[in-house]
Amino acid sequence: MAAAAAASLREEHPEGTGIPVVSDGTAAQGDGAEPSLAPLTGDAALAAERLEDLRRLQAEYVNYKKRVDRDRSVARDQGISHVLESMLPVLDEIHLAREHGDLGEGPAATIVDKLEAVLAKLGIERFGAAGDEFDPNHHEALMRMEADLPEGATTTTVVQVLQPGYRLGERIVRAARVAVADPQ
Repeated sequence: MAAAAAASLREEHPEGTGIPVVSDGTAAQGDGAEPSLAPLTGDAALAAERLEDLRRLQAEYVNYKKRVDRDRSVARDQGISHVLESMLPVLDEIHLAREHGDLGEGPAATIVDKLEAVLAKLGIERFGAAGDEFDPNHHEALMRMEADLPEGATTTTVVQVLQPGYRLGERIVRAARVAVADPQ
């Protein structure tokens, strides 16, 4: 029935070229052997336009989701970083207590261990140790000292950690505050 309706709309091209034309002025499709080079019209053009709009919207949505996920991750890291910065004095006191042997056994040691486990779970890492190569991106040198460095040392070396550094992932929250020695 659709073929009969399409046939009734066809007419011979006025210049006598023999190319069938649909009444809206576009070339009619042949028997299906050759693809039509005529531009899309009517409903087909509208459908193609809507399909392109949907593809563009889908791409925008994917980009939006990526941006929201990235922003959420940055906001999470910033929140953890702010909490860590406010806890640095407490963590420094814990570090000093451990160094002086004040946190041997008992309830205080258990609480400190749990606190450090929570910080590790959040991705917070303490760094800085005597013997590390001095790196100004990770260490803050507060003083220079004379020290016996290992044989063959060619770089400035951390000889004492005054306050450990903390990092969240790749971000340095606080550089390790250290004393350094130069090679002889």
